[in-house]
Amino acid sequence: MNTPNFEALEKFDIKSLPNLDVVTLAALELFMSQGLPTLNLGNYKKPMVVGSVNAFFTGKILFENAEAVFANESDYKQKFENYSGIDGVILVSASGSKHSIEMADFFKKKKVETRLLTNNVEAPAKKYIDEDKFFVFPKNREPYTYNTSTYMGMILGHTGEDPKKIYNFLHKKIDKIIPNNFADYDSYYFILPSKFDAIRDMFLTKFDEILQPEVSGRVFTVDQCMHAKNVILSPKECFISFDYKNKYYGVKDARVHVPLSKDADYGTLMAVAYYMIGKIQSQYPPYFQNNIEDYIKRASKVFGYELKAIVE
Repeated sequence: MNTPNFEALEKFDIKSLPNLDVVTLAALELFMSQGLPTLNLGNYKKPMVVGSVNAFFTGKILFENAEAVFANESDYKQKFENYSGIDGVILVSASGSKHSIEMADFFKKKKVETRLLTNNVEAPAKKYIDEDKFFVFPKNREPYTYNTSTYMGMILGHTGEDPKKIYNFLHKKIDKIIPNNFADYDSYYFILPSKFDAIRDMFLTKFDEILQPEVSGRVFTVDQCMHAKNVILSPKECFISFDYKNKYYGVKDARVHVPLSKDADYGTLMAVAYYMIGKIQSQYPPYFQNNIEDYIKRASKVFGYELKAIVE
């Protein structure tokens, strides 16, 4: 099969960082060619699911219908001490570094069984994880913080959606509805089907990481939209609704309807929304590309070790 986007990710350098739409297609090409491993989440009665930012949101998707305790880098110690009956921990971290190291160390000292879901075979946190509880998912070479192939692989491994069907859907259905005037807007409002509330913050995070503060993004479910989210109308805010015919929200001429396939689950919505954010990104100046090197220098000081603008 042809994998032009996957091949592009093998070659880019700091002067040619790709946009999110290319990275999304490359992730699907990766899964189409290499497949996805079986997602083994154990058989816990009341697990604690822990992660930072999009790892946290991924964990919420994986355990959406389970009796689980969800925690992030700020509250995992408090929640572990205050919730009774926790019989296992699922630690989600694409890199297996940063906060996941101290998290893994903490749970090892507490003598609670911990599984690490990561994309890094050399994850520093694995030294605190039993070998048979260490699960590595495939990933692409990507710009720092894009984390597209990483968490998309885990989500597709959970939902069982076909990456080829999603890939074809993007080209056949989504490409032809993308406006060419995104640069006329300075903010975006995504409307999601209410059943996909667990993924909402992942899209907010992507706006934070690659477009804010130059271009703003808001994300709500259909039901959340009913509660005073649209008091002030602006022709500069583009409303993009996913699988929802928007008749009520935003200025009429600033509405875009994005279809989803009938069997769409979280993996499809993630791919479609990331692809759309990438197309938005492509119609503005390269804000992310122009700023990521400086950010990496600042963030490296915060974490106390050298981060890279390109995650191999």
